[in-house]
Amino acid sequence: MSALTWVLDVPSREKLIKAAFEAKEFAYSKYSKFRVGAALLTPDGQIIKGANIENASYGGTICAERTAFVKAVSEGTMSFVALAVVTDVASPLSPCGMCRQVIREFCPQNMPILLVPADYNERVAKGLGDGILETSIAELLPHSFGPEDLELPRQGAD
Repeated sequence: MSALTWVLDVPSREKLIKAAFEAKEFAYSKYSKFRVGAALLTPDGQIIKGANIENASYGGTICAERTAFVKAVSEGTMSFVALAVVTDVASPLSPCGMCRQVIREFCPQNMPILLVPADYNERVAKGLGDGILETSIAELLPHSFGPEDLELPRQGAD
């Protein structure tokens, strides 16, 4: 974990991870067979879940992370405290580039992002640690372009 990343309290962390696993159960991954669940935590403790939704026209597919953001933002929620992402793979996997840019749009750069391995519950039950990679969008998308960059002065612009 980066020293610059916020710290989540244990109950919020556990609630968020559980929600990501629940979201994964609703993934529609008919083509890739690669289920992903994501859960966003808001400052007031609300959790918004998302699952990947695939489409026969592959370009129409939407990732779990973006599903959660679209649900939240379309209902007026645009402030987030943490994100958890889980797949069926036994190692933590990172959001794709497109999802990273969406995370960058709506989240503080030092907000915790929990990349949770599929065998999280088994690891914890056996006392093997949780296997979570805790990171932030600043670490996942260094030197990023964000909303504030659109406000910078420009040369030669009329």
